[in-house]
Amino acid sequence: MQLLKDKIVFLTGGSKGIGLECAKRYSEEGAKVMIASNDGPSIDAALKMLGQDHSGIVCDISKAGDVEKAIQYALRKYGRIDIIHNNAGIAQPAKPLHETDEAEWNAVFNINLKSIFLTTKYGLQALKDTRGSILSTSSLVGEIGQENHAAYAATKGGVNALTKSMALDYASFHIRVNAVAPAAVWTPMLREWSREMGNPENFERYLNEIHPLGYCPDGDVVADACVFLASEKARFITGCILPVSGGAELGYKNTYLGFSADLDRKNKEVPGKIIRTP
Repeated sequence: MQLLKDKIVFLTGGSKGIGLECAKRYSEEGAKVMIASNDGPSIDAALKMLGQDHSGIVCDISKAGDVEKAIQYALRKYGRIDIIHNNAGIAQPAKPLHETDEAEWNAVFNINLKSIFLTTKYGLQALKDTRGSILSTSSLVGEIGQENHAAYAATKGGVNALTKSMALDYASFHIRVNAVAPAAVWTPMLREWSREMGNPENFERYLNEIHPLGYCPDGDVVADACVFLASEKARFITGCILPVSGGAELGYKNTYLGFSADLDRKNKEVPGKIIRTP
């Protein structure tokens, strides 16, 4: 049974990375996906992969006029919207707060946070009509912080707070509002970045080890969680920030010089060399 059969999903940032994985899973589960992205060529590539039932529109999700037009286009094409998935986001700037300039601050807040305000503002009536749901892609850093990413972490903390407040505001309309919170996820962009850093093997080992389940996942694990939250299987879940993190938020792991260790053996071999890292 397809969990999202005949549902209409308005998906921001759905042409690459986690968003594309979500688009593929939504399609497999019977939904029709409307991708809103600022990258026309990647939309075209995604639609070739998804097929003719799906569509896309070039849209700057930080601009009210663009978002309103995209929502109206989806409604004209499909007649309704059942799910709004706020997935688009940027992770820059990679620097502490005092080194962040105003333009960088505004950009990350406009894309990561203001866009949710806009899709809700212009899409809420459609969701009232369908008793639909809102889903956002947050991040574990919204709860625990991240070094050299203060502005980004602040936006994800904002996503989490918005999710809970919106869940309360819209429950009377039978609109559920939830978010997923990954830790690290392999995307083509992250793979490229790791190669540019010059130590992809060490970087991959680091990303594997911050997840207690032992590996850094691809975006499909996030997509599966999103399918669940968007479906009737989650019909009594709202205001949830669902970790999709392999347990990365659970606490410190014991490591030996940065690598997983058997404490008893390593303590005997090199006393005092056990260090703790998140």
